[in-house]
Amino acid sequence: MPSTRPRVLSGIQPTAGSFHLGNYLGAVRQWVALQESHDAFYMVVDLHAITVPQDPAELRANTRLAAAQLLAAGLDPERCTLFVQSHVPEHAQLAWIMNCLAGFGEASRMTQFKDKSAKQGAGNATVGLFTYPILQVADILLYQANEVPVGEDQRQHIELTRDLADRFNGRFGETFTVPAPYILKETAKIYDLQDPSIKMSKSASTPKGLINLLDDPKTTAKKVKSAVTDTDTVIKYDTENKPGVSNLLSIYSTLTGKTIADLEAEYEGKMYGALKTDLAEVMVEFVTPFRTRTQQYLDDPETLDSLLAKGAEKARAVAAETLAAAYDRVGLLPAKH
Repeated sequence: MPSTRPRVLSGIQPTAGSFHLGNYLGAVRQWVALQESHDAFYMVVDLHAITVPQDPAELRANTRLAAAQLLAAGLDPERCTLFVQSHVPEHAQLAWIMNCLAGFGEASRMTQFKDKSAKQGAGNATVGLFTYPILQVADILLYQANEVPVGEDQRQHIELTRDLADRFNGRFGETFTVPAPYILKETAKIYDLQDPSIKMSKSASTPKGLINLLDDPKTTAKKVKSAVTDTDTVIKYDTENKPGVSNLLSIYSTLTGKTIADLEAEYEGKMYGALKTDLAEVMVEFVTPFRTRTQQYLDDPETLDSLLAKGAEKARAVAAETLAAAYDRVGLLPAKH
């Protein structure tokens, strides 16, 4: 029976190895919640990963690792559809149609291409890096997603998806659901522990400022204890004057569900050391079972691969129907079996 719940779709790149705390609190934790209220499709976007050079063996290992971490974080294959993008060939097939519908100017305006090609030098950037937002459009439209959980920085991608869905529907007849962005509630922006002026991220953060969920718990505790604070001793949330302390309070609040006000009251008159020691414990309690569950999936690749194969089968059932409709509307001659 088709689901009456709104459908969401999101993806994560398998390029980072271990998830970090920012990824988890910013996106993955909310994906877990959405599988209860939505018909949720989540994928490891390995086709997006190859827009920049990858070591093949590493990419394969990281794809399994990303899937294992998503399962360890609480995604349930009975409640959502979890799969690897390249296991569903319809993504690349629909992307070609969307490439033929998108304007060169539209693709040129995508800010992430500008950022990434600036790092590599525009002459070295691949055509794939230029057109990957169009593949992202295909990812979303294939599943007739009603909503796409994204951070504010991805809103531009959803606008492009909406424009191309409208254009296709206007030219060839109603085919695609026009999706809305589901802007993830700012649970809390997580900042670098050593430089609280920048968001915690693989590319920007310093090794000491980044909490990797698969790090040894002792390493994680040490990073929390050596986080940057300030010369004052008052534990209070004030992002302008006390960015380091505010970041620690945000992390603490998000992981435990205690409000910032409760934490400020709890640590009134205490020193930064007390806050760091307690937060280090909270972090260790969180990462230890996450690491154990991830490892269990990695130690049993057959089960992991079989879960991903089932997910791909569920995804293809939806994707194939959408692609067939799009091919037909565009006027491609159907293959006779």
